[in-house]
Amino acid sequence: MTWLYIFLSCFAGIAIGFLGRWLWAKFKLSSIEQKAVRLDREAVAEAESHAREIELEARDKILKEKEQNEREARERRSELQKSERRLLQKEENLEHKQNELDAIKKQLGEKDAALGQRERELDEKEAGLISELEKIAGMTQDEAKAVIIQEMQQKAHRDGQIYVNKIESETKLTADKVARDIIVESIQRLATEVSGEVTTASVTLPSDEMKGRIIGREGRNIRTLETLTGVDIIIDDTPEAVVISCFDPVRKEIARVALERLVQDGRIHPARIEEMVNKVSREVGRIIVDEGEKVAFDLGIHNMGPELIRALGRLYFRTSYGQNVLYHSKEVAILAGMIASEVGADSEIAMRGGLLHDIGKGAETEGDANHAEMGAELVKRLGEDPRVVNAVQSHHGDVEPSCIESIIVQVADAISAARPGARRESLDNYIRRLENLEGIAKSFDGVDNAFAIQAGRELRIMVNNTKVSDEEAKEIAKGIAGRIEAELRYPGKIKVTIIRETRVVEYAK
Repeated sequence: MTWLYIFLSCFAGIAIGFLGRWLWAKFKLSSIEQKAVRLDREAVAEAESHAREIELEARDKILKEKEQNEREARERRSELQKSERRLLQKEENLEHKQNELDAIKKQLGEKDAALGQRERELDEKEAGLISELEKIAGMTQDEAKAVIIQEMQQKAHRDGQIYVNKIESETKLTADKVARDIIVESIQRLATEVSGEVTTASVTLPSDEMKGRIIGREGRNIRTLETLTGVDIIIDDTPEAVVISCFDPVRKEIARVALERLVQDGRIHPARIEEMVNKVSREVGRIIVDEGEKVAFDLGIHNMGPELIRALGRLYFRTSYGQNVLYHSKEVAILAGMIASEVGADSEIAMRGGLLHDIGKGAETEGDANHAEMGAELVKRLGEDPRVVNAVQSHHGDVEPSCIESIIVQVADAISAARPGARRESLDNYIRRLENLEGIAKSFDGVDNAFAIQAGRELRIMVNNTKVSDEEAKEIAKGIAGRIEAELRYPGKIKVTIIRETRVVEYAK
């Protein structure tokens, strides 16, 4: 019985515990639900309040923007009204000025009419007076003018001739002697070699087999060398030699040195040719700069830019009448400086003008202008003194000298060119004869190129095979030979050779 009581008591306790916990859970759930409802109401109220605040802020912002826009509109209307008033004021001013101008124009018209009337009256009076004077003098107005002018001319001519004769008689006594002494003393003080070696544009070969290697397969080697250097390489039947033809002495020198080194090296192919030409070009460029700087240093002329130095250095490879142009320019500078110091001119300007007078021959430009014009443009562009520019421009008399230094440069240039031993006229005649030969050949239609070789004893001509047939080539040869006989003078005889070549190239792929 006791155990049953204990069991029932335990069961009742457990049941009461579960019931209590259930009641507590239900009470807790009810409390949470109430709290959730309260929070929901509070969130809704807060959201509504926030929405009302946002709405109020938006309304305020809209009102402010509206006020701002209205204020800006009022300001613009005010500005437009001011502008309108200004325009109206300007129109009124213009109308007032126009009225004033009309009044002035009317007054001027009246005055012009009055002056015209006055002028006509004066002309009538003048004509009457002239007529009376002609009657009194017994000659017309034109006759009187002619007599007066003739008397004035005779008197002026007589006085001028007396004055000129007096000046000539006074200056002849001293001018010739002073000028001769200055020039002779300048020449005697000069110690410069001016005649440079004229290098022939030919390259000696160890054997005739080397010609084939220079030409290369299908002519690729010689074409590469001609393209890179800008020269014409002539390979003919001259034993163990090739000829380089180019009017640019720098390019001719680069081609000559590069070809000589290729022949010595023995490896001749396009890549090696390009490498050698680039190397020689750099070496020649250094020589150009070194020679230009050396001459400027020897003369004590400073402040020369790199472009002027390069143009001077290029003259090292130029010759004129067998005279090296750089040495000639140096000599002219020395002579000009000596003469300028003797006559009281600016010796520095004279020396600078003398050194740069032939700079156009070394300028790296192409054009139709002569070397004096190109040189003047170069030194002017590089900021030289206007007297130096004029000396360069006027040293051949194309432009009038504007200062004494320009005249001194002309004199020094003439002395350098004319003194014995300075030039070799035979070389110029020889070059001119070759140019004339090539010019006659190139004047014929269908001729692509012409080369005077064998010292002018042979004229080799390349014709266009699409324009000239074999029979026409024969006629061209006869025509060229006939013109040479009629127009040129030469010793012996000249061989005219025409080459007409058909070349067909195909590639197997």
